[in-house]
Amino acid sequence: MSDRVLISENDNVATVSLNRPDKMNALDLELIEALVAEGSKLALRKDIRAVILTGVGGVFCAGLDTAAMPKIAAFAAKSGGIMQRTHGTSNLFQATSTVWSSLPMPVIAAVEGYAFGGGFQIMLGADIRIAAPDTRLSIMEAKWGLVPDMGGMVAMHRLARADIIRRLTYTAEVFSADDALNWGFVTELAADPLARATELAQAIASRSPDAVRAGKALINETASQDEAEALLAESRAQEALIGSPNQMEAVMAGFQKRPPNFKD
Repeated sequence: MSDRVLISENDNVATVSLNRPDKMNALDLELIEALVAEGSKLALRKDIRAVILTGVGGVFCAGLDTAAMPKIAAFAAKSGGIMQRTHGTSNLFQATSTVWSSLPMPVIAAVEGYAFGGGFQIMLGADIRIAAPDTRLSIMEAKWGLVPDMGGMVAMHRLARADIIRRLTYTAEVFSADDALNWGFVTELAADPLARATELAQAIASRSPDAVRAGKALINETASQDEAEALLAESRAQEALIGSPNQMEAVMAGFQKRPPNFKD
């Protein structure tokens, strides 16, 4: 495990922490690679029921480390460049966001300090985003003569109006957590985002892992489907769950008023 990312586990919940506090968790190539590698490992873990994504030192991520840009650019220029799909439909840089949205279990981002540029896009890969009220955010790529290219364009269109996305992309302006909440980029505000994320993760982990994973898959699948396709997808997902061991355990635990004992 790279020291760029810290992993802790407790009660079927994994916490993934960006770990460059001296650089406000700004992204260098090593942090980018470590995030994708750790996310890819979690995708294989049946015992992990929820993931928390956060940053060490009171900051989520201040975006790309400008000092690391030459190394990142050199990496991006070799082996087919950024057009090469190395992680499913994504390149390495886009996978820093898509690796979280594609995990089978829910991901909750606990965000404070700054979520700029690449950090903002990584945050958007989470299912739920909890931000401190004083968090500052920005789609900052225009400041450097660039466009968002770390998966942000997939996530943003699912969350916010097109005119808001256009304004923020064109201007690179810094905006508040209140604005992020109003525009749909943030799910809720909390004085202690990590504590709130942990509370939600524990609540998720207490539910049937089969149902939670099926729920995430169903939400992702139906996002781009028409009505008929979505209704069929609902039925397929439900048919697979009805009568399964964890579904029956959920029913029995509810009737017997006891904590369920689910199998991963």
